[in-house]
Amino acid sequence: MQQKEYFLNHQAQTSPFPLGLEIHHAKGIYLYDKQGKAYMDLISGIAVSNLGHSHPKVVSSIKDQLDRYMHIMVYGEFIQDPTVKLAKKLSNLLPDPINSIYFVNSGTEANEGALKLAKRITGKPEIVSCYKSYHGSTHGSLSVSGNETKKNAFRPLLPGVRFMRFNNEQDLKLITDKTAAVIVETIQGDAGIRIPASSYLKKLRQRCDETGAQLILDEVQTGFGRTGTLFAFEHYGIVPDILTMAKGMGGGMPLGAFAASKEKMDLLTHNPMLGHITTFGGHPVCCASALANLEVLIEEKIIEKVEEKGNLFHQLLKDHPLVKEVRYKGLLFAIELETAEIVNQVVQNCLEDGLISFWFLSTPNAFRIAPPLTISNGEIKKACKIIVKAMDKVNGE
Repeated sequence: MQQKEYFLNHQAQTSPFPLGLEIHHAKGIYLYDKQGKAYMDLISGIAVSNLGHSHPKVVSSIKDQLDRYMHIMVYGEFIQDPTVKLAKKLSNLLPDPINSIYFVNSGTEANEGALKLAKRITGKPEIVSCYKSYHGSTHGSLSVSGNETKKNAFRPLLPGVRFMRFNNEQDLKLITDKTAAVIVETIQGDAGIRIPASSYLKKLRQRCDETGAQLILDEVQTGFGRTGTLFAFEHYGIVPDILTMAKGMGGGMPLGAFAASKEKMDLLTHNPMLGHITTFGGHPVCCASALANLEVLIEEKIIEKVEEKGNLFHQLLKDHPLVKEVRYKGLLFAIELETAEIVNQVVQNCLEDGLISFWFLSTPNAFRIAPPLTISNGEIKKACKIIVKAMDKVNGE
């Protein structure tokens, strides 16, 4: 049986139509299949590989930690250098009062932990989220995600969740004295890169302060330089009570975290003890990778060049006749076309010409671009030529 048949028959699938590329190796912004064909990775494994693939400093850090030890104990019991160093580095980069990091394995786990922490802090029953949001696929995270099509088959879900419209100041009245937490993506990702007004986020922060609700900002997709700052909330002059992160955090390794003040995070240590626990969270190999990833992003000033690169993509794509709208912040893009069918044709045409783009779960008439932040201007121009050619082919040119 061929490898692809094993993949389809024995590896559980997420959709009836996986891309199905057989990858041999990856380097920089390129993936290579088993026949040696190169593919420009314009999605970074969905906003994960912010330094590209197999960055030498990240690989070296992983190898060094493998020689020392891998998993040795459940999270939080032993002092492990890579985990402690990463916590210290992140705490120094985050604004006050966020100074305590709880490491988990993924974005959805980070959001689960954040929701629990907010309830523990406030003792309140309700959670407010946004329509069209996406916070993960476990029961709690799915409960606060705003896509009913994705949720309905798995009901009943978490009770006490209310939804408001993103970037709509009138709906902030839905946050009340009964609200434990408001969980919001700083920039909505799966909804097709929806950018909020600065005034909206400031009023959201103010409303949470007035009601005592904990503001959770989900930066799973926007963190670690993706939008041109380390975290997207830095663009808007606010600070969350609880911050969640993952994806671009681990340098390609599975890692997530939620962060808050030490005073708040300490509430998970008693009444009950072990209020939150994970076996593999803060895995030393993942944290070694994440620390190297973060150091390269900061020390080599990669984040400082993101806005310029995003503007170049915009200039090269915005005027194509198929393009209805380009929404972006830094190197996080939604290219909106007329229909989902056209999007699928463009994505497939790009794939045939050696470029990987992708769609959004909840925005089928747009495709995403989120390349490694290390992409060069020359590579951007090359990528845009392929995308334009793919759209021209659909347009009959």
